Amino acid sequence: LLSRMRLFACSCEALTVWLGAVSLVDYNSAQCLTYSSCCFCTGDEVVTVKTPAFAESVSEGDVRWEKAVGDSVTEDEVVCEIETDKTSVQVPAPAAGVIEELLVPDGGKVESGMPLFKLRKGAVAAKAAPSPAAEAPAAAPPPPPPPASAPSAMPPVPTVPPQAAQAKPGVKMNRMRLRIAQRLKEAQNTCAMLTTFNEVDMGNIQDMRKIHKDAFLKKHNIKLGFMSAFVKAAAHALTDQPAVNAVIDDTTKEIVYRDYVDISVAVSTPKGLVVPVIRNVETMNFADIEKTINALGEKARNNELAVEDMDGGTFTISNGGVFGSMFGTPIINPPQSAILGMHGIFDRPVAINGKVEIRPMMYVALTYDHRLVDGREAVTFLRKIKAVVEDPRVLLLDM
Repeated sequence: LLSRMRLFACSCEALTVWLGAVSLVDYNSAQCLTYSSCCFCTGDEVVTVKTPAFAESVSEGDVRWEKAVGDSVTEDEVVCEIETDKTSVQVPAPAAGVIEELLVPDGGKVESGMPLFKLRKGAVAAKAAPSPAAEAPAAAPPPPPPPASAPSAMPPVPTVPPQAAQAKPGVKMNRMRLRIAQRLKEAQNTCAMLTTFNEVDMGNIQDMRKIHKDAFLKKHNIKLGFMSAFVKAAAHALTDQPAVNAVIDDTTKEIVYRDYVDISVAVSTPKGLVVPVIRNVETMNFADIEKTINALGEKARNNELAVEDMDGGTFTISNGGVFGSMFGTPIINPPQSAILGMHGIFDRPVAINGKVEIRPMMYVALTYDHRLVDGREAVTFLRKIKAVVEDPRVLLLDM
């Protein structure tokens, strides 16, 4: 029976097998670890799984293990997740089997091609053997009665000092959060950031959506939202004000103007903020934009965004309004030169033709790099956004 048993061990000095239990004894530290299960193998092939290749802009990542030594896995079952600066990469098992060895500690750094873990193909982990029940300790004899004594005065109640405030344990920042912090601080240190504001009357776009939302959904199989209007308005304004769509090349000290519009849309995920890119927005209609936003949002929620989905944007839109934001100043997403911040829609009194009316209003903010973009261009850009959203017919007339 013992000749058919396959036992897993990490780095121990001796193995002792007794009735299906495995004891790992490390004589250097005089410690003994006992595992109540062992692995019965139906196959002998052990494969070493290596770290997959990253994108060109990513050099390393941190490992977070989903499985432990001795765990059974099926083919394509996720064994670990590698978190990089921009996204997470899941590493599946190449075949069914049992994890024999983890070659990198949890939280350790890996590079492309580094060995990750060893898998014994075809093996099946046996169920843990039940541990024998511990014997109940014998009942202790009853204590003797205390000797009789004269009554004494009640001792004073000790004063309990107030507990000092306990510090909460720190949580390690994940790689994505570290990268976000680094990039935003770089933007503050490099760019001459300035923010200009305007307000948009959302009444017309709300009416248009209410009238056409059912027909739009029926034809395009996607809901009509407000983001497509702002994305299309931004593309129109960026074409009109190319400096906002440009970037400074810090190496050559030249201004690079783009003849295309790739808009990054900020998406909040549990691990941090990601900015997938909508490519060539200037050639897209509302339906194309809504479908692309929906597809990228789904990939972000499922942690399936690739680095290629987030590289190369020329301008960013951040919508804090979905969280109830009323006002704010966004920070530029380097190496871009500007970012548009959308906020919540709130009913406010507005003067229209000499009368006070209650209108659904949204504050919008444009933060721009003053090294490249002048105030006139920034204000004109934001007025273009306002004009298109308040009256989408401006797009048809190319005004």
